[in-house]
Amino acid sequence: MVIAKESNGQSSRQVNINNSEPSQGGGFISPFVTRCLANVLKIDTVWGWASPPLRLQQAAGGAAASNRSPASAPPQQPSSSLSATTSPSNNALVVLDHHRPPSSSSATIINNNYPRIAGEMVVDRAPSPARLSHTSEKHPRATLTEMTVLRRHRELCDVVLKVGSRKIFAHRVILSACSPYFRAMFTGELAESRQTEVTIRDIDEMAMELLIDFCYTSHIIVEEANVQTLLPAACLLQLAEIQDICCEFLKRQLDPSNCLGIRAFADTHSCRELLRIADKFTQHNFQEVMESEEFLLLPVGQLVDIISSDELNVRSEEQVFNAVMNWVKYNVTERRQHLAQVLQHVRLPLLSPKFLVGTVGSDLLVRSDDACRDLVDEAKNYLLLPQERPLMQGPRTRPRKPTRRGEVLFAVGGWCSGDAIASVERFDPNTVDWKMVAPMSKRRCGVGVAVLNDLLYAVGGHDGQSYLNSIERYDPQTNQWSCDVAPTTSCRTSVGVAVLDGFLYAVGGQDGVQCLNHVERYDPKENKWSKVSPMTTRRLGVAVAVLGGYLYAIGGSDGQSPLNTVERYDPRQNKWTQVSPMSTRRKHLGCAVFNNLIYAVGGRDDCMELSSAERYNPHTNSWSPIVAMTSRRSGVGLAVVNGQLYAVGGFDGTAYLKTIEVYDPEQNQWRLCGYMNYRRLGGGVGVMRAPQTENYIW
Repeated sequence: MVIAKESNGQSSRQVNINNSEPSQGGGFISPFVTRCLANVLKIDTVWGWASPPLRLQQAAGGAAASNRSPASAPPQQPSSSLSATTSPSNNALVVLDHHRPPSSSSATIINNNYPRIAGEMVVDRAPSPARLSHTSEKHPRATLTEMTVLRRHRELCDVVLKVGSRKIFAHRVILSACSPYFRAMFTGELAESRQTEVTIRDIDEMAMELLIDFCYTSHIIVEEANVQTLLPAACLLQLAEIQDICCEFLKRQLDPSNCLGIRAFADTHSCRELLRIADKFTQHNFQEVMESEEFLLLPVGQLVDIISSDELNVRSEEQVFNAVMNWVKYNVTERRQHLAQVLQHVRLPLLSPKFLVGTVGSDLLVRSDDACRDLVDEAKNYLLLPQERPLMQGPRTRPRKPTRRGEVLFAVGGWCSGDAIASVERFDPNTVDWKMVAPMSKRRCGVGVAVLNDLLYAVGGHDGQSYLNSIERYDPQTNQWSCDVAPTTSCRTSVGVAVLDGFLYAVGGQDGVQCLNHVERYDPKENKWSKVSPMTTRRLGVAVAVLGGYLYAIGGSDGQSPLNTVERYDPRQNKWTQVSPMSTRRKHLGCAVFNNLIYAVGGRDDCMELSSAERYNPHTNSWSPIVAMTSRRSGVGLAVVNGQLYAVGGFDGTAYLKTIEVYDPEQNQWRLCGYMNYRRLGGGVGVMRAPQTENYIW
């Protein structure tokens, strides 16, 4: 109840508001609100109770006067009436509503928490309005499906594309939404924006049909028979997704017999990523490429580009000279004029004296060309005058980078198609392909993987029926797994595994009964596991990393909720200590050390799979975000291969993934770079040195 009395020096009026006694949520009006009422209404005093939120309804029959005096007690019986005593010429009402948002009535709102002046109303209480928010996952697909039906029946089509002998009916809005090319055509001042029939030139009609179908259905099949027409058409229409798919298809087809043709095709259509990969493939496989027919058909400019590279993978410079001479002799009449131009990119001073004199110097084509003879003489001087070599350094005396034992990435086990799997495959960045290797003896999901002494270890996991404590070890030289490794003391799945100071550590996980904080390490010399100090927190789905002589345990779940906490183990003190937590809680995340920072990517929080990523600087004991991956990934593998950071597989909340993406720290961006043969959730990853090319077993 609020009773107010006004005094303006000449007349007075009393405002009396009858309501119920204080109910739940109500209370005595504060002095501050009292003063506001007095100031706004220009009244002397205010008494009363604040009530819960009210709903206003227009009263029937005008105001009901109430003459209760200010000294009277609050009414004993609840009343739903609200009235005011005023002068006849000024009917006014004071309504207290501490919580309701501003209404659309003509009342003046002083503040949401303060009184409001309104017309004559009757008040009753209102329940909170019910509300249901819904976002349909079926709607976009259903809409496209119906648009496809309309197009098929040529209903509501407002443009006809004439491509060669074909006429393709379509809707401008769909084409414009999918293609920047069509958007510019139909929304600009071009003549085509006003035409109902538009002619498209310089494009294959079948390719155009496939691309328009893709705009409506989001589905397309890229194959050897159509990729060479589909890619140029996608470039013209600026369909970046189709360009990427075509390039990915061609990357998978790379072979020593066709890599030069694919390289030329990529160059013609400005596919820079495909061009880069084709170049790298050609350089790495030059010994096979030089035997192909495509090599013999190269124009002179492309030949020079290839043989001038420092990255050319050859056992000796003799192979480069032989490749050049085979190219010249393939069409000697036309090409002998280019011999000196090409031969200057062969590093003759690096040849053996016997080969230089007996093979190069005695070749009739070389002897008949003055410039070629000068190159041979230069090489002889370099070989015969070792004391003068510092003064003779140049591009032809610079050794090519030796054949390196590059690193390869292994993807081990995981979950695919509703079951744990034993399959293992390896990724070679030099050839940009995935190949299957020998499978494990057991199926393992949630397996921990690490490399120790050039051998790949697979620790624990779950085989689809039981939790495992067994270990398997892979030797890349023999392409075989062995099971003679001692088992861990506890069964473990979703376990973190890493190598520190020559020991293999198994961290956390779960054993089928509980989430674990146990930590044990394996001594390969003794073939024995021993326990070390446990973590301060139980962790399953934990990621581990080794940096600066410490073993880090990052995130995971304590069995109740995901964690953002991080702790590290000091083997010298046999002790775990907390460090700065991540900004995001993550379980089943990927983790790796890259450029002396610890990267943590993906995983799952309380609600969803994550694409976000962050990195830890041990010097500042702080985490900082980096750009998110292109896909959400829980159960993702993370590893550094040949100085590049790769994210492998996982689960995006809808499907198991076989995609991999690589991080560019300079651009701070991720890009898709290939596909595994198998989709993998909760698989392990490990990085090893590849055997020499001649000894490849895979």
